[in-house]
Amino acid sequence: MAKYSSKINKIRTFALCLIFVGFIVMYIGIFFRNSPLIMSIFMLLGVIFIIASTGIYFWIGMLSTKAVQVVCPNCEKATKVLGRVDMCMHCNEPLTLDASLEGKEFDQNYNKKEKRIEQ
Repeated sequence: MAKYSSKINKIRTFALCLIFVGFIVMYIGIFFRNSPLIMSIFMLLGVIFIIASTGIYFWIGMLSTKAVQVVCPNCEKATKVLGRVDMCMHCNEPLTLDASLEGKEFDQNYNKKEKRIEQ
């Protein structure tokens, strides 16, 4: 079984990884001090990774303000739910706001939009 975490935490972790990747790419650029063009390319790529991370942090911050805040029944702490199913940020308890999914096995595919054919 795969380890699940809340969507907000996954996106924040991705943004943090982008920052570290940006620093590593810029650090690699230092090894090319003798070639200013290659060093500049690595430095520019590193800055682009960090700017992308900043954009993702801004985006998830805006998304987090719109998320539904609920109290987890397991740990009784406030957490935010994105989509139909999500995990508690504190105790990884599966949460849903959809009554038809109550008691079902947790699956992140419930968040995908289904194509419904109307007759």
